[in-house]
Amino acid sequence: MSTAEQTYIVNEVVGTWRERIDAAIRTGLLRAGKTLRRIDWFEVREIRGSVEGLQVGWFQVKMGVGMRLEEPED
Repeated sequence: MSTAEQTYIVNEVVGTWRERIDAAIRTGLLRAGKTLRRIDWFEVREIRGSVEGLQVGWFQVKMGVGMRLEEPED
């Protein structure tokens, strides 16, 4: 089956990390992968964080995570 013939479901995942946005993304995907199967892609929907003493306290990244639906058994 080609990629064009795939069907996906999208879940929302939020990853956090104190130092870097890319680490927040990776942390969110790694954690989601412990529960969700067939993760194929993600899209960043929001980036936000906290301010602590006029410094970035942590980053929070909201992502849509696309999971390929399994083929039904005949």
